[in-house]
Amino acid sequence: MNRNLILGGALSSLFIFAALLSFLWTPFDHTAMNIPAKFQTPGPVHWFGTDHFGRDIFSMIMVGARTSIAVALVAVGIGITLGVPLGLAAAARKGSYLDELIMRGNDLVFAFPSLVIAILITAVFGAGAVNAIIAIGIFNIPVFARITRGAALSLWEREFIMAARVAGKSAARISVEHILPNVTNLLIVQGTIQFSLAILAEAGLSYIGLGAQPPTPSWGRMLADAQTMVAIAPHLALIPGIAIVLTVMGLNLMGDGLRDWLDPRLRVART
Repeated sequence: MNRNLILGGALSSLFIFAALLSFLWTPFDHTAMNIPAKFQTPGPVHWFGTDHFGRDIFSMIMVGARTSIAVALVAVGIGITLGVPLGLAAAARKGSYLDELIMRGNDLVFAFPSLVIAILITAVFGAGAVNAIIAIGIFNIPVFARITRGAALSLWEREFIMAARVAGKSAARISVEHILPNVTNLLIVQGTIQFSLAILAEAGLSYIGLGAQPPTPSWGRMLADAQTMVAIAPHLALIPGIAIVLTVMGLNLMGDGLRDWLDPRLRVART
């Protein structure tokens, strides 16, 4: 029994379920303000209390989960869609100008953290969830390109790849038919890790005002709004902070569990 996979899957599923449920139901309207009810502590009516505008925090957490997951999902999708083909192409043309161009391009992107890229994009196009997705997605491209290239390089020396080359298959066809299926497990694990990092990045961007904009709830902006009111209403910061920690921890545990489950060598080593 893989405890990391079970626990991580349970935590991740909980927040995914909350995000999906928010499309159909939330205890209260997450945009409805009720000033007389502000700063209420968690109770039977408002399960997680209310914020400085009297909005229901539980409802905002549910919708905030939807925002974080959507941003992370699309951003990681951008990284996989563009990064994996680049990594396969670089491995297939090892040592060529194409390989050097792709890898130096990766180094250039790595030189600018996602936060700096987000600031640059925001300066041109303005703040918003779409620009946060673009910034995080751009940062994910070289991650998947490097992971794919590294795994593919070791496969190009294997006997079954040599047999495919002798059979007359092109490098592109070998990459799609033989290399890609053999690196999929690694990409799944890395995708889980990048998903958790994307949620952290989205929260960080929202915290400084570059992520999802009001009235769309965001865990990062909830933390930013609460920073000056921790002394009088600590639950305003604790609850979104715990949501971020549990979600990221769940995804990391699930990634670790998937790695053990998909790689028999690691599974045997830990038993």
